[in-house]
Amino acid sequence: MNGRLMKDTMIHPVTGEILRRNVRPTTYRYKGLERTVDQPGWYPEDNNEGIFVGIDMAVSDQALYEMKAEYAASPKPEEVRRIREHLGLSQRRAGDVLGGGPRAFQKYESGDVAVSRPMANLLKLLDREPARLQELIDETKSA
Repeated sequence: MNGRLMKDTMIHPVTGEILRRNVRPTTYRYKGLERTVDQPGWYPEDNNEGIFVGIDMAVSDQALYEMKAEYAASPKPEEVRRIREHLGLSQRRAGDVLGGGPRAFQKYESGDVAVSRPMANLLKLLDREPARLQELIDETKSA
């Protein structure tokens, strides 16, 4: 192999491994959100991380852009707490009645996990019409 870059192979600048063009599922995380994308790049035969150049980065940049937009549109932790308290629910009860499980609201309110769009919509509706919460409580009891 002459040179550092050939048509479909590349020599790793640190390890000297032969890298080949490939696409692999890669998960990116941002403030409690995550996206798994088909990430093009130069990869070794084993499962080590690849090297991304130029156009490869467009895929990860797009995933990050989408997660930032989703996070910006999500209710902030203090807003989630305010609505939950306005509804008179403990964190555990909110997770049971509204969904997400027993620790979901702890995670939302600490900022560890961003609120999903469906949950954000539900919270917004219940904040406007708290009396509708009883319908969900009754549904939970009958399930």
